[in-house]
Amino acid sequence: MFGLSIGHLVIVLVVVLLFGSRRLPELGSALGKGMRAFKKGLSGEEELEASEGHKELKKPKDPDEVLPPK
Repeated sequence: MFGLSIGHLVIVLVVVLLFGSRRLPELGSALGKGMRAFKKGLSGEEELEASEGHKELKKPKDPDEVLPPK
């Protein structure tokens, strides 16, 4: 049957039972995006984007501002 063994069918059945049939497309999409990003990272195609907190260049804080008074 399409080259699938009983073991393959059991694995597919367990995945469908765990995640449900409605979430399988979302799971596949997320897995594909993750694999694509991983391959791009390995090949060095794309530089990482700065997160929201790191987009602005901020002046380093004075240690007296950060540390509590003695």
